[in-house]
Amino acid sequence: MKRKLSYIIICVLVCLVIGFLASMATQSSVDSWYLTLNKPSFNPPSWLFAPVWTTLYILMGISAGWVWGKGFHHKWVKTGLYHFGFQLLLNALWSIAFFGLKNPFLGLVIILSLVVMLSFTIRWFYVVSKVAALLLVPYLLWVCFATALNYKIWELN
Repeated sequence: MKRKLSYIIICVLVCLVIGFLASMATQSSVDSWYLTLNKPSFNPPSWLFAPVWTTLYILMGISAGWVWGKGFHHKWVKTGLYHFGFQLLLNALWSIAFFGLKNPFLGLVIILSLVVMLSFTIRWFYVVSKVAALLLVPYLLWVCFATALNYKIWELN
């Protein structure tokens, strides 16, 4: 149990650091360029994004740590964690493409890839641990919402 808790803490910290670095790389665009865009009526208030993403990164880390705690020697654990790592990379790349490069179309391509990779991650996590897979469902729902938002911003601008 102590080992699993260590894996969870490591994974939560990694997810939070990735999220923090992505937000730092894009903050200037969030405070300037993004404010000038036409947005759909369902665009949430700006203050909502930080607490939602922080919560999601924590859930992601708990989920990945839970899977890692099952033993990295296990084929399905490795498969799930590789998918997890790739989707986490896509998550960070989306921020860089959308905000850093100010390119909603490229962001849309990346976030669609993220939805696919996240779905695969949930599938593999489910093989290892139903709890870990379920912890990723709020993240998937938010990314699906963000995909719709990204699409509408691209369409409106």
